Amino acid sequence: MKRALSAIAVVAVICLVGSLAFAQDAANGEKTFKAKCVACHGADAAGKPAMKSPSIKGKTADDIQKVISTSAKHASLKSLKADEVKELAAYLATLK
Repeated sequence: MKRALSAIAVVAVICLVGSLAFAQDAANGEKTFKAKCVACHGADAAGKPAMKSPSIKGKTADDIQKVISTSAKHASLKSLKADEVKELAAYLATLK
């Protein structure tokens, strides 16, 4: 019984730490989004049709990195580090 409770406690701590890390990633990603993306993609990341900017809600880090690396429009974002792209994706995943 003690082992089962210990295992449950360990899993709970791991989940809590993971949740806190994700929240921190999303907070950092929000800062990057506001500084570099909001002007074209809108405050809610839904895009701006008049500017022909698509919605970027829920995009993965891979999706974001692909666009940054292949699009001339995003040349200024090539300086983003892999961690910053992951944080940005974490933030975009929180948007509904």
